[in-house]
Amino acid sequence: MELYLVGGAVRDDLLGRPVTERDWVVVGATPDDLLAHDFRPVGKDFPVFLHPDTHEEYALARTERKTAPGYHGFSVYAAPDVTLEEDLLRRDLTINAMARDREGRLIDPYRGARDLETRWLRHVSPAFAEDPVRILRVARFSARYAPWGFRVAPETLDLMRRMVADGEVDHLVAERVWAETVRALGEPQPTSFLETLRDCGALARIFPELDRLFGVPQSPAHHPEIDTGRHILLALNQAVRLHADVVTRFAVLVHDLGKGTTPPEEWPRHLGHEERGADLVRSLGQRLRVPNMYRELGALTARYHTHCHRALELRPKTLLNTMQGLDALRKPQRFEQFLIACEADARGRLERADRDYLQATLMRQVRTAAASVQARPLVEQGLTGLALADALRQKRLAAIAQVRLTFNASRDAHIDLSSDRPGEKS
Repeated sequence: MELYLVGGAVRDDLLGRPVTERDWVVVGATPDDLLAHDFRPVGKDFPVFLHPDTHEEYALARTERKTAPGYHGFSVYAAPDVTLEEDLLRRDLTINAMARDREGRLIDPYRGARDLETRWLRHVSPAFAEDPVRILRVARFSARYAPWGFRVAPETLDLMRRMVADGEVDHLVAERVWAETVRALGEPQPTSFLETLRDCGALARIFPELDRLFGVPQSPAHHPEIDTGRHILLALNQAVRLHADVVTRFAVLVHDLGKGTTPPEEWPRHLGHEERGADLVRSLGQRLRVPNMYRELGALTARYHTHCHRALELRPKTLLNTMQGLDALRKPQRFEQFLIACEADARGRLERADRDYLQATLMRQVRTAAASVQARPLVEQGLTGLALADALRQKRLAAIAQVRLTFNASRDAHIDLSSDRPGEKS
């Protein structure tokens, strides 16, 4: 049997990028051949094995035939007579359809190296259209490689549009949509994921809540970019710039979903978009089976981001209620993620990318002040029940009021007061 290094390891090595995992194709072998060498089978839909020492994946060369719509509608043929070229032909992009033999020689039947040099994401064959997941993968690769000048080949984008028109994306399962989305959010330029999906029409079918934000106007006084969809892209870029983790980037992505349901006659104002947005985040999360940590931070950010933007003018009572709504005292890490998401939102506007966001500084101080007031001394005074809760609240309000007074007295005259006002919220 013959072994070939394939896929991402070959691609990234040619690009001079770190190779994080190595996958192999085995030509001229049967499952029994690999089992005889102590390989462990792991593939459910086709024969894939783990090497007994390196634990790298070894897949038998295979071909596929479309039998039904969607991701699972394939029959797989894996046998010793399947050639390497036939195996590579079934792959999605030319840059992923290269191999190296055991001597390190490049095998490139579909000119992937050329597309690497000219920075094209191009499909290998018309069989690309048989698997709707490939639309998501191309969008994700765009998010990864766009900073290096890669773009989707026109003929590939046309094919993706035909797939959308033919209803292929409607057969995508929630788990695969989320898996590709969360990986794309972690890439260097996640906005390219959204833009690619929108260019081919898939965003409207997969993420209608996001797609309908494009074309929705906001107040130019607070959003010079005006278009809500464009604001989301700008804010997501800022989240990357702020080194936000993937959970926080998701919160930035969904923080303004409520603006997509504002009646046009109320534009450019978006009263009540926070509550509507939180509900939409929950329903989106349920539909795509989004993990709870993403869902919760996304919904909280949608609900409370305007409170954070207005922190410099809020009363102590409202600040404490916001802390309680965010469960900030018990979950400081999530609270910090929320603040980063709000900062990305505030900076994700034309000509405001470098403005200070003092609201986050104040919110951190408010949380510290509230957390410093403990119940134990009050319990030792004999307080219980409602009397204890009321005394604890009053002391926290006093601590917050003192922080707010000190903060306002010391802040510089150039404080960014461009945050949203009631009726014209972010």
